[in-house]
Amino acid sequence: MARPLRIEFNGAWHHVMNRGRQRENIFRDAQDYKAFIDLLKSTSEMFRVGVAAYCLMSNHYHLLLQTSEGNLARAMRHLGGVYTQWFNRRHSLDGQLFKGRYKAILVGEDEYFQGMVRYIHHNPLKAGLVKTLEDYPWSSHHGYLQRGDAWKWLHVRPLLSEFSDDPVKARTEYRRFMAQDDNEVIEKIFSHKKLPAILGTAEFVQKIKDRFFASKLSTEIPESKQLTPVTMESIKETICRAYGITEDALAASARGVTNTPRDISIYLARALRGDSLKHIGEYFEIEKYSTVASAIARVKTKIQNDQRVAEIIENIVKEIDKGKRTV
Repeated sequence: MARPLRIEFNGAWHHVMNRGRQRENIFRDAQDYKAFIDLLKSTSEMFRVGVAAYCLMSNHYHLLLQTSEGNLARAMRHLGGVYTQWFNRRHSLDGQLFKGRYKAILVGEDEYFQGMVRYIHHNPLKAGLVKTLEDYPWSSHHGYLQRGDAWKWLHVRPLLSEFSDDPVKARTEYRRFMAQDDNEVIEKIFSHKKLPAILGTAEFVQKIKDRFFASKLSTEIPESKQLTPVTMESIKETICRAYGITEDALAASARGVTNTPRDISIYLARALRGDSLKHIGEYFEIEKYSTVASAIARVKTKIQNDQRVAEIIENIVKEIDKGKRTV
């Protein structure tokens, strides 16, 4: 199974969701819901993850998390693993509980952050489970309205402080905000089966791509195609310019001689376009899939061990993306 694109850094906000295998229930009764919330609380404390919002539905959940140490994957592995063990033990089951790996969207600290809190809390209302948000017990909506030790763990300040520094006024404005309709962009995103890796303003998305994208290229990340859909011609032309070589030199192959620009072309065909090893082999006239895989592996090793090559590839990706935006 292809691994989703993960962008993690200190202070990042993530919308996280997962659902039961074959849409089966992951919460069967109040005890299940309470156990997950307790585990979410302890996970937030253990991994220093701020929980700004959550909503638990019978067969899926939504979370809005802020990682102080860029450790979302570790925190979610703990949360999902421990809850699955607990659920299976309680209900005399065995095996996988969730559909697969959780899905995460990096969320910008802008109107999309506010809108994501509202979208999460609106879930039971839109599903017709309740008439008012206050009637649904398994969401963090109550933590924004109530004060007391029971809700101290909830990370409400980032949103409430945007309304007012006065706690009473902030909660009043929060109520008004929650009474409004959901952000159309956010609703549209969740109406699609495939979710984006990043949600925010154009400036935020570009900033993240410039900072992280090249270092996150992977042969297992299909979302790379969403972020930078490109042609093989643009990859080859950009690499030729970067190395000051002709396309004939780029295509040259000799036994025992490594052609680094060619290897990078193969690597980017896989990382940026998601091409299969077979398709890449046909394009570069390579008979064996293992030869294609070896070229990709060589580049991945160089990215890790050779700063100069890593910077060259990062600049190539930026040039390719820049060319795409100016077309």
